[in-house]
Amino acid sequence: MSGESVAQGIAASAVHQSEMLLYFVLLQLIVIVMAARLGGHLANRMGQSPAVGEIVVGILLGPSLFGLVMPEVFHYVFRSVPAAPLTILSQIGLIMLMFQIGLEFDFSHLTEKRHRKAVWGVALAGLAAPFGLGLAFGYAVAPILSPHADPLASSLFVAIAFSITALPILGRIMMEFNLTRTPIGVIAISAAAINDVVGWLLLALVTTITVSHFEPMAFALKVLMVSVFFMLSWFLVRPLLKRVVHRFKVGTDALPPTLMGILVAVMFLGGIATYQLGIFAIFGGFMAGVILHDETALVAAWKEKVGAFVLVFFLPIFFTYTGLRTNIGGLDSAAAWGWTALLIALATAGKFGGCYLAARWAGMSHAEGRVLGIMMNTRALMELIVLNVGFDLGVISQQMFTMLVLMAIVSTVITAPGLNAWLPVLGLWPAKKLAGHQAVKVPT
Repeated sequence: MSGESVAQGIAASAVHQSEMLLYFVLLQLIVIVMAARLGGHLANRMGQSPAVGEIVVGILLGPSLFGLVMPEVFHYVFRSVPAAPLTILSQIGLIMLMFQIGLEFDFSHLTEKRHRKAVWGVALAGLAAPFGLGLAFGYAVAPILSPHADPLASSLFVAIAFSITALPILGRIMMEFNLTRTPIGVIAISAAAINDVVGWLLLALVTTITVSHFEPMAFALKVLMVSVFFMLSWFLVRPLLKRVVHRFKVGTDALPPTLMGILVAVMFLGGIATYQLGIFAIFGGFMAGVILHDETALVAAWKEKVGAFVLVFFLPIFFTYTGLRTNIGGLDSAAAWGWTALLIALATAGKFGGCYLAARWAGMSHAEGRVLGIMMNTRALMELIVLNVGFDLGVISQQMFTMLVLMAIVSTVITAPGLNAWLPVLGLWPAKKLAGHQAVKVPT
């Protein structure tokens, strides 16, 4: 066989491999998008945020249900080709969602001293209280639930899992309840952002402690570099980017392709920067949105032209990708379910209780404290990032991993009922009950 024939054969094989990869990725996307729409619809019918239905469907598409009930079909759809394409799509979608959430919020509310006090109080209490409870619980149960792991390392990962607030999902739920331009909404998302930045830094610290020795100077340098990034974004990138935006004709139904390309490049550059700084790329996307939050026409145009596609296509991919790595079948005894119930109760008490007390300390009402507590308790699937790191490092067992996954789901499921019950007390009808209308004051 000639060299030319061999080259042609290799080329034909490469084309076949590419076509096969495309076939399975398209098949996966069809299943994911349609299942997410069904899950979102069913959740909405049950009074939940569609995001909750999409999260649950993402878990069910993994080995927890789909792989258990129809193993051959599951392996054909999701295991026939490497997971890299789905992984990349999920992360791109998450960065774009964070940009969208950043655009949605009006941080001018934070100019009021009362709001600043509430933001920092809720953020710090929402970290410290659940972290303390998680550390104590994790250390006590490590010999039982993670017997092969170092007790301190295991308890530190449990503590971080207790402390995380799911910033993207909280933001999306608040968008659906039309809370994004209200003072309490801005306080919640700002506190969640602070909470999560500190949480990811703690994750980096605990990971460093687990795999090597802790270097205080290196950690302090990382904190300094992240702070510099945010300051440069606000004081340098923000004015330059606003000038660029003003050069284009932007309207509710007009988002120039060139400007859209610039915005996509900026959010991805932000993601690259925060990744290089040692925190997750989603914070770069979020910051890119925040610095343009007061460009009203741009925000409206982005939501009209791009927003729905991000929510319908990209976000369910992230949910399903996470679900593919989760197996709820690990709880096979009454004792395991008892530990799970205790874990969920402690995590909720720490996050909800800490944030409620901090809100009251900041001068907010009982009703406002409850709403902030239930929103900050939303963990969703973001904490699965923490869990997967801990599981990969061997510091939490499969059973503990499963318990923490269930805690993340429960804490998210109870958010919508809590908002439906407590928002009217604040003079706001839940948007879920007023389809198509903005949250409004209760008539007096």
